[in-house]
Amino acid sequence: MSQYFEVHPDNPQQRLLKQAAQILHEGGVCAVPTDSSYALVCHLDDKKAAESLRRIRQVDERHHLTLLCRDLSELGRYARVDNRQYRLLKLGTPGPYTFILEATKEVPRRVSHPSRRTIGLRVPDHRVTQDLLGVLGQPLLATTLIPPGESEPLNDPHEIRERFEHVLQAVVDAGACPMEPTTVVDYSGDEPVLIRQGRGPLGPLGLA
Repeated sequence: MSQYFEVHPDNPQQRLLKQAAQILHEGGVCAVPTDSSYALVCHLDDKKAAESLRRIRQVDERHHLTLLCRDLSELGRYARVDNRQYRLLKLGTPGPYTFILEATKEVPRRVSHPSRRTIGLRVPDHRVTQDLLGVLGQPLLATTLIPPGESEPLNDPHEIRERFEHVLQAVVDAGACPMEPTTVVDYSGDEPVLIRQGRGPLGPLGLA
């Protein structure tokens, strides 16, 4: 049975976030809110947790997982970017964007794309997720919470609890999310490539 943490969306209770962070440290997979939709998250360095996360979503190793970061200060450790790329990333963070970047050796090979050695990275504009990342002290490995065989992410934390309580270790309930996917831009090549138009507008990135 998963633990259920009901937190205030604008002023989350730190005591509850510390409990959720402890579950993640111990290898749990949790559902958390973001500025686009609910996501499944786990500890970056826990192989079994990453395997469990993929199993719940029923995706293979070719499915891009994303690093949820608190800010761009963590970027240099996990992704290779030049000054031009960094300026563009700054314009879209925090916000509903996912950036595909060349991964550094700090990113475990099992969580990067198997053939391209890339990783998705994003800085969510959501107080609860930001505070949870702050308590944890490092990025989280994440994927959008889309049930197997479906195309839309789940947005109701009570439904998430009912459907996944036997496979998730925790659900962090901060109310409904916008339920619109992130805009995905591939910055791993010479020029940025729009992969998916989502909630994040293209104007701030100079792609409009």
